[in-house]
Amino acid sequence: MKPKELLDDGAEDFFRHRLENIINPRHELVRLGEAIDWPRFDEAFGPCYGEKGRPALPTRLMVGLNILKYMYGLSDPEVCERWVENPYYQAFCGEIFFRHEAPFDRSSMTRWRGRLGEDKLTELIKESLAAAERAGALRLKDLKRVTVDTTVQPKNIAFPTDAKLLYGSIVRLGRLAARHGVKLRQSYGRVGKQALIKAQRYAHAKQFKRHNRQVKFLRVRLGRIMRDIRRKIAGDEALEAAFAEDLAMATRLRLQKKRQEERKLYSLHAPETECIGKGKAHKPYEFGCKVSIATTNARAPGGMFVLHAKALHGAPYDGHTLKAVIEELTSWVGRAPERIYVDKGYIGHDAPNPRSVFRSGQKRGVHGVIKRELRRRAAVEPVIGHLKEQHRMGRNFLHGRDGDKINAVLAAAGYNFRRLAQWLRKLLFQILISHFWQIKNKSA
Repeated sequence: MKPKELLDDGAEDFFRHRLENIINPRHELVRLGEAIDWPRFDEAFGPCYGEKGRPALPTRLMVGLNILKYMYGLSDPEVCERWVENPYYQAFCGEIFFRHEAPFDRSSMTRWRGRLGEDKLTELIKESLAAAERAGALRLKDLKRVTVDTTVQPKNIAFPTDAKLLYGSIVRLGRLAARHGVKLRQSYGRVGKQALIKAQRYAHAKQFKRHNRQVKFLRVRLGRIMRDIRRKIAGDEALEAAFAEDLAMATRLRLQKKRQEERKLYSLHAPETECIGKGKAHKPYEFGCKVSIATTNARAPGGMFVLHAKALHGAPYDGHTLKAVIEELTSWVGRAPERIYVDKGYIGHDAPNPRSVFRSGQKRGVHGVIKRELRRRAAVEPVIGHLKEQHRMGRNFLHGRDGDKINAVLAAAGYNFRRLAQWLRKLLFQILISHFWQIKNKSA
């Protein structure tokens, strides 16, 4: 059922304190809450709810919780704990009276994000840009010059090795068999763990023949437990359905090699994880998915804003992603960028207007203003650094490919709203200083 609206009738409550009486109205979160067009989210997210059932939590509450989470780089439990303690968090989420207990559960945020998905949550980025424009932190001319780059959003997995993956698959199949009452000849849990420890020690000592022998031992034991399970569940459709996913991953894991054309399996609990080669000495590979980030080229009055963010699965070539990024960016901001600045990884791009794309290191048409703006292309790197260090893009904890897409969008929205909050605080400070000097001059 559609969520209820929080209405303020101005009445007092004998047992509760009104938030407006205990907070500073000039605080950045209060001013940010006033700058955001909250009814926009009710209109955009309304079709996601049914007409029957229990009323959902207020839209402003759920949107506000996710904005606060990604503004300050918090986890779901952390933002729920701080919401109870912090009256400014409650005021930002639309509460009228101070609450000593949260009216929601931590899992409500997970279900809400899953209900909306990436397509609906892009409204947060759109509103962050619209609010920044209304507040003067972003100008229309800043949208004419755009910088586009890609980065890797790492998944929350351990560094994958063949030995760890093979042993993990043995353990998963053993636990699944015990849960469904399938009695195995041998679980190989004890000898598998010993082989894993030996493989890690031999690899550390660079004794790779002995290391490969232990890896082969694990691969053989995994094949034995798979054949044992298949024999004992044959003909039972319910058990075959229960074991299908884990057996498929185990088969894929046993057959994959160091170099193969199809995508390898790097994690059992996150099979969508991809290996992205970075070509950097300190970190040659990262495991997650590629994310495209588009920012303003010049620094707007409120700072560098993220105009577009999208997770891209399948490790696509950078140049083949530019067309979709520019088309989606144009639909979001309502105008096509006049100039797009990219790095050398976009050679052979498929942009709608190729002559509007300027690549790092190119010689054609690079002079004067364009040359100066092309030097500004590197300013996207600090923005990516902030997204990773402060806004939860450095390690994605959300589940599946949908979680990759949602995390990228919300990280960009959190970054923009934090830029806007800092701009409102700075603007208020400038107004107070100006007012102070006016009073001083009049008194003189």
